Amino acid sequence: MNIDFGFVIPYLPILFKAAGMTIVITVLSQAIGTVLGFFFALARMSNSAILRGAVWTYVLIFRGTPMLLHLFYVYYAAPAVGITLEPFTAAIVAMSLSTTAYNCEILRAGLQAVPRGQIEAAQAVGMTWPRILRTIVIPQALRVIIVPYMTNFISHTKGSSLASVITVPELMLTAQMIYSSTYRAIEILTAAGAIYLILTSALSLAQLWLERWLRYDERGLSRRRRRALLLLPRHG
Repeated sequence: MNIDFGFVIPYLPILFKAAGMTIVITVLSQAIGTVLGFFFALARMSNSAILRGAVWTYVLIFRGTPMLLHLFYVYYAAPAVGITLEPFTAAIVAMSLSTTAYNCEILRAGLQAVPRGQIEAAQAVGMTWPRILRTIVIPQALRVIIVPYMTNFISHTKGSSLASVITVPELMLTAQMIYSSTYRAIEILTAAGAIYLILTSALSLAQLWLERWLRYDERGLSRRRRRALLLLPRHG
């Protein structure tokens, strides 16, 4: 078989447009999953046994079943109970539900890694819980969660290709449609793989930058950060 990667060039605009859809569904679902995962992590740490049990059950189910199943349930099974969603919306819902479970445990591990003594000391000087979270807990937790969180983000980006099974016109479905009509599977799939590699490499670089930025002990804290932590007077 004659392999000619020059054949891909006219199709690159179509593939890049489809990659834009991949980025949109990945970023949207990951953002939703991060916000929900944060509140679910707080629920897992609460004093309510019912709340902890409910979130634990959710995490057990959604981490223990494949995202493909979640997509099928939301898109194909939900109409049986009167819930009908467009492919794009169904993908966002299913992917958000899936990544929430993973982000919940990642964020919980980071939050619980902060020494309890620091929280008690902050409470002793009259700091409110939202302020403790914002100025003490979250900044330290970020250093713990950044690697597993970005690893999950990268995996989630690749997993977005599963949205093709419910006809979302993302990168993988578009590549399949092109090679089905041209019979140039090697060239088209290689191009799609290269685009996925670009996306995941960008996330890997973002991870390295964030790791460097969070090394407070090496670069020191900015004046704004020290002021937020009450290490400097407000107008000093």
